[in-house]
Amino acid sequence: MAESSTILRGAVTTSKANNRVKFIIGGVVIVALIAYLIVSSISNAGAYYREVGEVLAQQATLVDKNLRVNGDIITESITYDAATLDLNFKIADPADPGKQLAIHFHGVQPDQITREGTSAIIEGTLGPNGVVEANNLLLKCPSRYEENYDEIKVEAIK
Repeated sequence: MAESSTILRGAVTTSKANNRVKFIIGGVVIVALIAYLIVSSISNAGAYYREVGEVLAQQATLVDKNLRVNGDIITESITYDAATLDLNFKIADPADPGKQLAIHFHGVQPDQITREGTSAIIEGTLGPNGVVEANNLLLKCPSRYEENYDEIKVEAIK
């Protein structure tokens, strides 16, 4: 019996060493996976938005890449097909209104898009045809929606 217990003792210590190695390897794999997920999500979501002029200047390098574009909506260019939910319009660079970028969005048309002076941030991908296929359409609230307290006071006095 003494011999069999010695054999079992050797097997038990070897098993403990194997468990430690497996635990360390498993921990390293989990840490590496978490680090990869953090880095990949930061690189995708951490992008700032670009102006229309920047997108037009870098058009060849931005094709099929995720981007955010800021611009003023050109209300005359808006076309919307309610049956297919296709919204097409152009945005202009706030600094240079001559620079324009075409946008295609599939979804419900926002109510405020037809107001003059509306700005938007578009998230999507730039196609090879130069049209941004928008995933998200975020409208900025124009400054004219801010109340002018002097006008309110005058109307209240009347």
